[in-house]
Amino acid sequence: MSTGRVVLAATPLGNPGDASSRLVAALSGTPVIAAEDTRRVRRLCTDLGVTPSGRIVSFFDANETSRVPALLDTLRDGADVLVVTDAGMPSVSDPGYRLVAAAVEAGLEVTVLPGPSAVTTALAVSGLPVDRFCFEGFLPRRPGERRRALTALASEPRTLVFFEAPHRLAVALADLVDAFGADRPAAVCRELTKTYEQVRRGTLAELATWAAGDVRGEITLVIGGASPHAAAAAPEELAAEVAQREAAGEPRKEAIAAVAVRHGIPKRQVFDAVVAAKLS
Repeated sequence: MSTGRVVLAATPLGNPGDASSRLVAALSGTPVIAAEDTRRVRRLCTDLGVTPSGRIVSFFDANETSRVPALLDTLRDGADVLVVTDAGMPSVSDPGYRLVAAAVEAGLEVTVLPGPSAVTTALAVSGLPVDRFCFEGFLPRRPGERRRALTALASEPRTLVFFEAPHRLAVALADLVDAFGADRPAAVCRELTKTYEQVRRGTLAELATWAAGDVRGEITLVIGGASPHAAAAAPEELAAEVAQREAAGEPRKEAIAAVAVRHGIPKRQVFDAVVAAKLS
């Protein structure tokens, strides 16, 4: 008996008209649909005029690991499993990866129904370079962890893409200003493909000021990469330059500011390098 396939299906970001004919057929005919939110997939089916013939099971972050064994059994029994999330492509900062990894390890087939992606959609409309980029998912929720993560990314030369919750957007942008510098170009993409779609472009400082108001909806952040010059200096080199200036009588605060200006990087990045050097 042949085995079933894991079918990863991209769903619309907000406009049901973006659903592919292959997605419509899969929702209608696949024996098992593993959905991040069963209510949302039923609503999508209603919008598309689809009546699912298979059973729908919940498949989200909290139960993904526990669901995998039963889904593997379903695949071994010869039935396909369609994986869908609330919007976009499963496994990309959404449930799906664990099932894919388990299926691959078990020698079972995995395929995909391509479609909408918030990452590539935001990149395309951002107005920033898209020849090379990296996707970092959601920023850490805890302020200290978020700042450390951003400091580590400050010299990344590729365009960066993040997801962020609307209620954390203002503090995230403020931390981005500290880590990447006020003048780094960026775009906030809100409610992509939906009725109130908005793409706000500007420097990080400008966007941080704008986000201090009431911003709602699904958010994707696109941030320009660091200049090659900014990426060149290692933390040890930055700390050594500050130490050299201090030895010459310059106050540490002024020395850090001067090194930051010389390298075209945020003062926080230089400060963190100095602290790291003292701890090493």
